[in-house]
Amino acid sequence: MIMRKLTLALAILFVAATGVSAQILEPVKWQFGAKKINNDEAVVFMKATIDKGWHIYSQNIEEGGPIKTSFTFSPSNEYALIGKPAEPKPKSKHEEVFGMDVSYFDKEVVFQQKIKLKKGSTTVKGAVEFMACDANQCLPPDEIAFTVAVK
Repeated sequence: MIMRKLTLALAILFVAATGVSAQILEPVKWQFGAKKINNDEAVVFMKATIDKGWHIYSQNIEEGGPIKTSFTFSPSNEYALIGKPAEPKPKSKHEEVFGMDVSYFDKEVVFQQKIKLKKGSTTVKGAVEFMACDANQCLPPDEIAFTVAVK
């Protein structure tokens, strides 16, 4: 009976200890979708929901600054990109660590990419690269792949 309690106690301690050390920070969650504007055009939506106290950077960051948010799209014969991804007006602040003003988003942001459809429906594949920071740290850049059906 004592041995069983000791084994149970050790198992609980082991789970508690490894659970704490295995915590992975993921302050940004991405969602992707699309909407047809008409038979020839659609918009792909790329939404970031950002945990309180964290932010990601605009697509428009000068050299020497933080890793900017960027999108890549897999080439396709079924659609063509129209321009670059649009973003809302970002916030801006001076960051001493980079010695410059930087544009960023907190809470949530929706980027939009217009596409010209070459057929009625398609699948858009791509990836977003971004860097999340809070007041104390920046996480290594992350890349999230996405696939969006346009119907």
